[in-house]
Order: sequence, then structure tokens, then C-alpha cells
Amino acid sequence: MSKYFYSLFCCILISSCVSPKEILYLQDAEQYANKEISYSNAKIQPNDVLRITVSALVPESVIPYNKVSSGSGGVSIDLLQLDGYLVSENLTINFPVLGILPVANMTTQDFADFLKKKLENDGHLRNPSVDVRLVNAKVTVLGQVNQPGTFNFSEQNITLLQALGYAGDLTINGKREDIIVMRDEQGVRQITHIDLTSADWLEGPYNFIKPNDVIIVNPNSPKVKSAGFIGNVGTVISVISILLTTVVLITK
Repeated sequence: MSKYFYSLFCCILISSCVSPKEILYLQDAEQYANKEISYSNAKIQPNDVLRITVSALVPESVIPYNKVSSGSGGVSIDLLQLDGYLVSENLTINFPVLGILPVANMTTQDFADFLKKKLENDGHLRNPSVDVRLVNAKVTVLGQVNQPGTFNFSEQNITLLQALGYAGDLTINGKREDIIVMRDEQGVRQITHIDLTSADWLEGPYNFIKPNDVIIVNPNSPKVKSAGFIGNVGTVISVISILLTTVVLITK
């Protein structure tokens, strides 16, 4: 009887083990070293909030084209969003003096160039400077990470690995070979699968995440198996110890 339980104990431990190939990131990273990085700014999407600042040599001339800040003292993300321009579902914004302006198929830099030309060509301002920033950029990370949630970021470009870093990295139970990334591309949902144990995706379109991306880390096979059986290896050891003790007492 005790031999049976010992064999069962060994089988459970073996099935609970995870090999290094399932854990280590970017195992072929050397093949992709010294490669040129291609940066790509995201297109403006509905419900984005844009901060638009217009400046010129004569500060008084740009007052009608700038929102008056509603906050005082330090600047927070909430205040920046309150003072920003909300992009409608039709991909337009309502800009002072100029009225409704389209932002469809534009990045923030594209729209800055467009607005600068419009202000000049329509005779509003002379040689203005236009700065456009997205102030509500966020990424959601769910599943087998240490700190799942939605994270705001202010950088123009952040990588998938940085986004996972915001969430405290994957737990040991995260399935590294199949990271799901959901993305809205101009109203069309795209879903892709990333293998973090390889580095080939570093040269693809998902090296850099885009605002509103959703990253899902599913549990690996040992975690799934243990969830339907016994919680973890520690629990297994405790259960087996109790069973072995019971067997020893009975057979005495």
C-alpha cells in the first residue's frame, strides 16, 4: 500500500514540474541582436483624449485656440484629460474657432501637422507651433501576472515587455508560449498570440503595444491540472504525508 502512495506522489511531482524551455524568455534573442528598431505611432481612436497646445511668437494671438486650464498647482492625468479634446465615435474633435475637425487615420503627429497647416493656410496664425499628445493612453493586463489591472502610460512607444513589467511580470504559472494580445485597429478587433520564449516577434507589429491593447496571460498546463485536482505542490505533499501516516498507523 505504501509503495502505491509513494508512486502516486512521484507521478504528481513530475507532472507538476515545468521545464526551463517553458519558463525562460527570448531564448533565441542573440539572433535578433543589433537589428534596427522600427518605431510606429498609433492612430487616434474614438474616446481618446488629446491635449492640444498652440503657440506662436505673439502669445496673445493663440489665446482663442487654447483651452484655459481648469486646474491650479500640479498637473495630474485627470486634469489633463479634463482640459483635453475627446475624440468622438466619428473620429472628430470640436476645436475652438475652427469647429469640427477630422482625426481619422491620423497619428498625433499627423494631426499636429494638419492643424498647423490649417491655421496657417486659413489665415488664423502666422508660423504657429502645434503640439498634440494623447493623455489617456492605457493598457490592460489580465491573467497570470503578479499585479493584473489597467495601467496608464505617457510614453509615445512602450514595448510588450514593458507593459508586462507594469503588471509585475508573469507568475511562474503564466503560459509564456501563448500571450494573447487584443487590439482595435480602426474599428476592427485584431487578436494575436505571442510566444515570449522566442524573440521572433520583436521584429513584428506587436513589439510595441498600442493604447487600449488588452494583454491576457493564460495559466500553463501544470496550473490548469492542479486547479482541477489539488491546489499546488505544497498541498500535494501535505495530503500525501497524511495518507502515508494513516497507512503506517493502520498497518502497525
